[in-house]
Amino acid sequence: MMNRRSLLAASVAIAAMPALPVMAKTTPAGFVRREGTKFTLDGKPYHYVGANLWYAAWIGHEGRLARELDALAADGVSNLRIAASAELSPLKNSVRPAFHDQADEYYEALLTGLDHAIAEIGKRGMKAVLYLTNFWEWSGGMATYLLWTNGGHYIDMGDPAHPWPEFPDFVSGFYRSPTAIERYHAHIRRIVGRVNTVTGKPYAEDPAIMGWQLANEPRPGGTDAVVNRTLPEFHAWISSTARLIKSLAPHHLVSTGGEGLKGSMERPGLVLSSQADDTIDYHTAHVWPGNWGWLDRTDMEGTHARALSLSAEYVQQHVELARQAGKPLVVEEFGYPRNGDVYDLSVSTSMRDDLYAMIQDAVIASVREGGPLVGSNFWAWNGEGRAQHADFRFKSGDTSFLGDPPHEPQGWYGVFDQDRSTRDIIRARAETLASI
Repeated sequence: MMNRRSLLAASVAIAAMPALPVMAKTTPAGFVRREGTKFTLDGKPYHYVGANLWYAAWIGHEGRLARELDALAADGVSNLRIAASAELSPLKNSVRPAFHDQADEYYEALLTGLDHAIAEIGKRGMKAVLYLTNFWEWSGGMATYLLWTNGGHYIDMGDPAHPWPEFPDFVSGFYRSPTAIERYHAHIRRIVGRVNTVTGKPYAEDPAIMGWQLANEPRPGGTDAVVNRTLPEFHAWISSTARLIKSLAPHHLVSTGGEGLKGSMERPGLVLSSQADDTIDYHTAHVWPGNWGWLDRTDMEGTHARALSLSAEYVQQHVELARQAGKPLVVEEFGYPRNGDVYDLSVSTSMRDDLYAMIQDAVIASVREGGPLVGSNFWAWNGEGRAQHADFRFKSGDTSFLGDPPHEPQGWYGVFDQDRSTRDIIRARAETLASI
């Protein structure tokens, strides 16, 4: 946990970094801007209750997309974090279909599905944040770029022959592979430089897009030795990629998509240094008490209070880091199981509701006092999607995409349209934020 001494050390580390030039721009109407520790939209403060809807492109051609967006908009959700990449991969948990394969052949239905998603989001006055690859295996991601360029070598996440943290250590090789990075940069040029086939508008000129993220949860590795060896290349990857995106879409914001301290070996200085480049507009943090051992999922009632307390402390640590960096903060992922860690929709979500209320109330308190925490995106919206199998597992060929990705049980963390108590909390906090 972060204390005064570690914050001081982080300050020294960040102060020692070379100054980087500010990329000047005049922002047209309708685009979200970063001004100090705040977001603004057309001269007014912009803060929000948001959701993760990673699969928006996958349902872009279905009537379901409009229904899901209408339901979210009715609850006051105004910001959506979605995937703008998936690499076709032999990794066992990777989603199908994917955006592109090793030969850089693109699946047109996903590209136009993304077009429809952005068009529909814009039609409702919502904003989208799009991430451009994944540190984890479930959408192909960095491990797939590596295997495309290293002769086909890879490690499967969860393989007993390669226990944790071998997978994140392996994936860190992506930052040290100029060939893999160039393949990834080519995808960025393709997506960020795209013209929407629905609206006819270039993505770079579309204010429905608030910003781009380098990746979902990028980490520099899994062990101290590998992280220390990788840091120069990790920082270079952040800077070069952020500058590439800014060169293509100068009116959009850019963030890393990082988890915060948990993705930075619990090092405050690494959180600050990885987001210090001025092309990185804001800080992000993710909160997963059930994945990090703060919540014992076999004894949720007995450990729930502890999980909430540690989660609140974790959010506050990132508020202090963002204040120190002089940038806004978004808690853009947070999740909690249904009571008893079961997936059936008949089970209460009262403990999850406590976490949602706590994090969204922290945003409200920060906005009221002029603090840097200005938004949140819960993980994730399942909406009308339903698990298609009795074991709640996604299987190849399934078409009912949910917010719980293919490697996780469907219904574990996602919010369904029938989860009334959770939706009431979301709506009430959205109404409060809108009134400030």
